[in-house]
Amino acid sequence: MKKRHEQKLIVLSIALFLAFNIPFVLIFNFEGAIFGIPTFYFSIFSIWLLSIIISAIVLKRHYE
Repeated sequence: MKKRHEQKLIVLSIALFLAFNIPFVLIFNFEGAIFGIPTFYFSIFSIWLLSIIISAIVLKRHYE
């Protein structure tokens, strides 16, 4: 794996660590729903899905 791909994945890991920290997560902890899903769960799973998509893009470029 190229060094820059490794660096992108490390930066993504650090960003996820910060995104899933309690102070940031509690920003989305309020009453309400998006598409019938509570905003807290929607935000957690949206961040998680976004990280999977970014990881897939980085790894796809690595294998080309």
